[in-house]
Amino acid sequence: MAKNEIKYLTAIKTENRQKKYCRFKKMGIKYIDYKDADFLKKFLNEQGKLLPRRLTGNSLKYQRKVSDAVKKARQMAILPYVTDLLK
Repeated sequence: MAKNEIKYLTAIKTENRQKKYCRFKKMGIKYIDYKDADFLKKFLNEQGKLLPRRLTGNSLKYQRKVSDAVKKARQMAILPYVTDLLK
């Protein structure tokens, strides 16, 4: 084994991930409309559950607004509570 050769147990990640950002702060969105089902579907997974902040990149303030908008849309029957394939 050569002296300069370094072995690692796991592979080294060389790619840099794109930094997550809050799309609401970046685009200046103040109000989240509960009637816009296509926009709200971006924050739901296939079963209809809300995606967490660590995946969407939303700030806490806007994640709460999204959750309230989804709850209103579900109550008004714009979005389903549970589904097999939403997207």
